[in-house]
Formats: sequence, structure tokens, C-alpha cells
Amino acid sequence: MEVIFTLDNIDNVARGVVPLLDNLSVIAVNGEMGAGKTTFIHAVCRQMGVTGNMSSPTYSIIQQYKTAGNVTINHIDVYRLRDVEEAIQAGVEDAINSGDFCFIEWPEKILNILPLHFITIIIETVNHTKRKLIVKY
Repeated sequence: MEVIFTLDNIDNVARGVVPLLDNLSVIAVNGEMGAGKTTFIHAVCRQMGVTGNMSSPTYSIIQQYKTAGNVTINHIDVYRLRDVEEAIQAGVEDAINSGDFCFIEWPEKILNILPLHFITIIIETVNHTKRKLIVKY
């Protein structure tokens, strides 16, 4: 799947991504700083039924959300971590292996602890208002 979108229609794009998540629970979200990774993950979480407040896990590393149907979603940001060992100590590996949905920002830093199969979402900046979303299995 590949689509160009603007941030004002991000919920529509997220709605289209949710059905793709049925078979795999680990989603690696790639993109440069400021591309909209966190904004996109929050949009997907809303489409999955999260109604509470969501915040960036940049400092907490892992934010956990619950959907209205009691599904757990882990939003993980490993940007500040130095290495895989630090990620393991922070509980990232446990979250990944929990079977819960895990959206991971900066996944390239922890490739060694990702499962064999996961979904990759790439967000590229096209210009100030447009982004390109690429979904790979």
C-alpha cells in the first residue's frame, strides 16, 4: 500500500491501515524526525478504539493504551535509547513478545529483538503539508 496524504486527512488514511494489522501485531514505523510518526500512530490508535489521552513516549519509552474493547496497544519510541540492551532493560522486548499490538518508532535501533515477521510503515515527507505512507509486510 502506498498513499500520499495531508495531516488533515490522517484519520482516513489510518482507517485504511487498521484492516491490514489483523495478522501481525508488531508495526515498525520509520520516518525522519518530524515526519509525523507519532501523529500517525495516534490516528491509528483512535481508529482502533482508543478514546483516552495519548502522549508521545519519547521520554517514557513505552506508552500503553486500551481500546474500548480492552485491546492493549503499546506505543514504543526507542529514539533516546543507546542500544538493544538498554531497550531490553526498559521492557521493550517484553512488550514486543506480549502479543499485544506494538507500534515502534525508530525500530532500526532494535532490529535484533524484533520478531521475524512484522509490518513496516514508512512515512516520508513530500513537502510541508504532504506525506507519503508506504506499508510493507
